[in-house]
Amino acid sequence: MDELKPNNGKNLTIEVKSERYSRFPVKTKIVSSQDNIFDIINEYAKPHLGAGDLIFVSERIVAITQGRAFPIKDIEPSALAKFLVKFVHKSPYGIGLGSPWTMELALREAGRLRIIFGAFITAITKPFGIKGLFYKIVGKNINAIDGPCSYTLPPYNEYAKLGPKDPNKVALGIRDRVGFDAVIIDANDLGVAILGKSNKNISDEFCKEVFRDNPLGQTNEQTPLCIVRKVVLGA
Repeated sequence: MDELKPNNGKNLTIEVKSERYSRFPVKTKIVSSQDNIFDIINEYAKPHLGAGDLIFVSERIVAITQGRAFPIKDIEPSALAKFLVKFVHKSPYGIGLGSPWTMELALREAGRLRIIFGAFITAITKPFGIKGLFYKIVGKNINAIDGPCSYTLPPYNEYAKLGPKDPNKVALGIRDRVGFDAVIIDANDLGVAILGKSNKNISDEFCKEVFRDNPLGQTNEQTPLCIVRKVVLGA
């Protein structure tokens, strides 16, 4: 594992409930829709995996290999998308639905009525300090939709993408094809969301804690895979 180093400014190990875990980021090539996620993991991560390891996979690489990332030049935002985006909170940690292209993808993925209803309920409850209802009402993993950012590796700095399709199924497929339990994760410097797991006994709480400082980084690290290994004292 000597060739697997922590990303710049990130720690290799982290403590979760009085136990320590190493997080080894795995660098890959820039993937495309022509790549197979199982082949990518087998090529880049499997040579480093050992007994008891977990493989954490960025939802972005899964979505890209599923053909769910689109050049923004090919997305024509509707009038509704242009209107709704005016009310989206802009975060420094990602575009989310804060662009007309990503809002248009959300409308196509979840349907106009669901999006409008979610926006209506949010508008009513926001003055009372209630947050997060929009994504709960709409569902469809639209919280994983993201758009072009200056720090994203080309060519995806000019793409918008949906969340991965059937992330639990993908995680199960990784376990079957690669031989290790997997977690599909959406992590940034603002928070962590667990989209899919190959084993229900892997708790969401553990996944969020072990990834709470986002060891994959948030800029041009090119490490969409991470091997998580429990540190055995004295080993």
